[in-house]
Amino acid sequence: MRVGIAAAALTVGAVALDEPAYSAEQTGNNEGASSEQAAGSDSTGIYATARIHYSGSVTKDGSTGNITPSDITWSPPPCWYAPYLGAKDFKKKMSENIDNALNTPGMGGTAGSAIGEVKRHYEDGYGWTDTPGYQDYNVEKDGEGMFWAGVENPDEPDILKRGSCTDLPFWVDNGEAPPPQYEEAVRPEILAALAYQHMRLPDTKVSLAPEGTTKVNLPTWAWLDKAVFDEVHATAAIDVPGFHIEATTTARPVSLTLEPGTPDAQTHPASGECRINADDSIGEPYTKGKADRTPPCGITYLRSSGDGTFKLRATITWDITWTGTGNTGGDDLPDGTFGTTQAVTVQEIQSVNR
Repeated sequence: MRVGIAAAALTVGAVALDEPAYSAEQTGNNEGASSEQAAGSDSTGIYATARIHYSGSVTKDGSTGNITPSDITWSPPPCWYAPYLGAKDFKKKMSENIDNALNTPGMGGTAGSAIGEVKRHYEDGYGWTDTPGYQDYNVEKDGEGMFWAGVENPDEPDILKRGSCTDLPFWVDNGEAPPPQYEEAVRPEILAALAYQHMRLPDTKVSLAPEGTTKVNLPTWAWLDKAVFDEVHATAAIDVPGFHIEATTTARPVSLTLEPGTPDAQTHPASGECRINADDSIGEPYTKGKADRTPPCGITYLRSSGDGTFKLRATITWDITWTGTGNTGGDDLPDGTFGTTQAVTVQEIQSVNR
């Protein structure tokens, strides 16, 4: 029966509304900045009033940002259910949609019957297994809870996944958890994943010695000072009357991977991965007196770059953890990576024979 009701809701939305599936307001993209993502519509065309507030280091436009999940199979939630409207406001909105649909010329047969079932569901207590109906849109409980509705993730490229939260809006009392059958109902884990998706990592240029121009067979030292980069935090939160939930996702740098830009080079260590030091730095700055040493983090180029340059790529791996409302949290989100490239000129060592 829930499948039939969801199909009816789709008809209501298609007939009653002609609006975009998503609207948003975004501001800022720096540490301490914040942005707001409006809840999108579900298949009824209804717009959830609960906004996801993003703060910390987040992208300005709500895109996936700089972080790349190390697990290529991971993806953020394509949709979820979130608080929408109180009972009286919901009655006004939903009853208008239903009446408009029922009065649309040609609306009859199976579609008309299904819309009638939606009307009975909210007005006359008509329900089905695990889904009780409502009397007069639950207006006697106005102020004691909210109807929840489906929200699309605007950054989900698959339109079918994005629009898969198609259950009819359902009631949740203030302070109570959504019914267990709604696995996509917003919870700290979902907000943590969305904060991860919006996280913006800093552009980091690796310090090199020699800087810019090096010599063939001369070890080039590479390092990152602790002052150059640090933990990055991004928070996603929903705060509406009777309901508050949030999660903060933290990215901590753990290693630097060097790719010389040519196969004619040796990395130090051989794996090219430089782990973080006890003082949270990576590698070791070059100082006088170290010319005969092998750098703990660096590259030795074996041939000249000629008239051009080699594109050294430096990728930082970030360990991801999160904490959320109700003492929730964990390390179940995948590690993230972010890399930048910089030009390195490699010259032959000139010598004079006598």
